[in-house]
Amino acid sequence: MLTRKQYELLRFIHERLKEAGVPPSFDEMKDALDLRSKSGIHRLITALEERGFIRRLPNRARALEVIRLPETVAPAMGSPRGRGGFSPNVIEGSLGKVAKVPSEKDDGASRPIAIPVMGRIAAGTPIEAIQSRSHTVHVPPEMLSAGEHYALEVKGDSMIEAGILEGDLALIRKADVAETGDIVVALVDAEEATLKRLRKKGASIALEAANPAYETRIFGPDRVEIQGKLVGLYRRY
Repeated sequence: MLTRKQYELLRFIHERLKEAGVPPSFDEMKDALDLRSKSGIHRLITALEERGFIRRLPNRARALEVIRLPETVAPAMGSPRGRGGFSPNVIEGSLGKVAKVPSEKDDGASRPIAIPVMGRIAAGTPIEAIQSRSHTVHVPPEMLSAGEHYALEVKGDSMIEAGILEGDLALIRKADVAETGDIVVALVDAEEATLKRLRKKGASIALEAANPAYETRIFGPDRVEIQGKLVGLYRRY
């Protein structure tokens, strides 16, 4: 599973190797992906290498080799966000795997519901939005709201004053809109995911921590996508 930016970088490297026989420079990669600094390219390359898509060749400057391409269909390089049926998600390719809460009329309405745990979400410094289904957790239906749900393991301490601790499982209802004050899963720049309280400030969006050690981060509306809203916590002692 790849984020949109990781896929675009992999595609760009692959096409450049086919055309020129050498990989692009870091400056070329930065410009192609419209990133502000080369540090973002370093992070994306490391993620692709860790997931077995590329390999850095030893003793050769900027030498990269594409080992494989994703098996799933992804957008063409440079496709604008939201076009062609592609929308980046915290859990790429997970649609249809989320758990739907039964209605009160269903026979199984009182039974525990298996919620897929889709990896980790940062309550601190945003982490890469690469997650994969690891296991399921069974929760009482009264802990959930109507709709489709998934769970994410919380990593970090930025939401401790909201009672959200590292190691908790955040129960998330899928949603792409939220109101001021909601605690949301936010995807920043189609690349990084974080769990924060949403504040709308004019045309801007603020992602607010619940820990004074962390600053509120403010973004333009085109940089933040809502992936879900927190509806509960699952904690083991």
